[in-house]
Amino acid sequence: MKSITITTPNKVSKILIGERLQNLSEYIPQGKTIIVTDENIMKYYSDVLPKFPTIIMGTGEKHKTLETLDFIAEKLVEQEADRTTFIVGIGGGIVCDVTGFAASVFMRGLRFGFVSTTLLSQVDASVGGKNGVNFRRYKNMLGVFNQPEFVICDLTMLKTLEMNEFLAGFAEIVKAGAIKSRSLFEYLENNVDAARNANEEVLENLVYESVRIKADIVEADEREKGERRKLNFGHTFAHAFENMADILHGEAVSMGMVVASRLSTSLGLLSKAEADRIKGLLSQLQLPVNPIISIQQALIPMKKDKKREGDSIHMVLLKQLGEAVIVKVTYKNLEGAVYDLC
Repeated sequence: MKSITITTPNKVSKILIGERLQNLSEYIPQGKTIIVTDENIMKYYSDVLPKFPTIIMGTGEKHKTLETLDFIAEKLVEQEADRTTFIVGIGGGIVCDVTGFAASVFMRGLRFGFVSTTLLSQVDASVGGKNGVNFRRYKNMLGVFNQPEFVICDLTMLKTLEMNEFLAGFAEIVKAGAIKSRSLFEYLENNVDAARNANEEVLENLVYESVRIKADIVEADEREKGERRKLNFGHTFAHAFENMADILHGEAVSMGMVVASRLSTSLGLLSKAEADRIKGLLSQLQLPVNPIISIQQALIPMKKDKKREGDSIHMVLLKQLGEAVIVKVTYKNLEGAVYDLC
């Protein structure tokens, strides 16, 4: 097991990579505990979950909503949760996002932790303190920054994922390497077959390095005023793709990174050879690299993106593998660049 500690002004968060669900009770404080999980976790792991009151939410992006938040709050009231109650979210990114948000606002804030059960969640969604829900068709529009006390990343639980769900998690690992670590990017290039075949040693290294990169960024900029924006590489386009099509987040990020890489090249920042390496690695990981809607169509929901400021948006682009830059682009100029790109 490897561990990483994220220290922010208000919280210390421990990320435990390679720990097991069966050891969860060792990390839960004394007192009343309530679990929030989903139907998939109950299907595979109900027999090993600690015997605490459990709230079961639906699966999929369609449940990352205010309605689910209302459902969880109602169940917490029924279970007589109070300000000493500890909440544990067990599941992928959606469970962690919604659980963290519910814990953060119920009675103005309860302590919480996560058991992260998908690759995407282990390297991104459960780490860093972003919690929230979608609002209508807009991704993560409502939420808070609040760190979990711990995140258990149980690599053995990845074996029960559908293959497309498993592979989608690699998009965030590629992103971490692309923005901050050429060595991580090249390690994945050199071990792509072992990674795709769920070699546990390779996965542990990939998850650890991805979390370490994110931890360093979050400690420097918890509330996304500057450096943390780099974690959004590919996401501005990805959120637009998700808004208009029924695809997994990691699949959308994969396509978004390809577009952002091409845009970086067209603006004279990134070499075509390195943009091609990103696309090539994503293809080897069996992730989609061609947008399923036109990039011009994607510009429509981008005008509602959280990263906008007036008539501009902060775009994360690349200068080279391992080095991202944040460029403030007006929508007019972005439309022109996208038009040239197409």
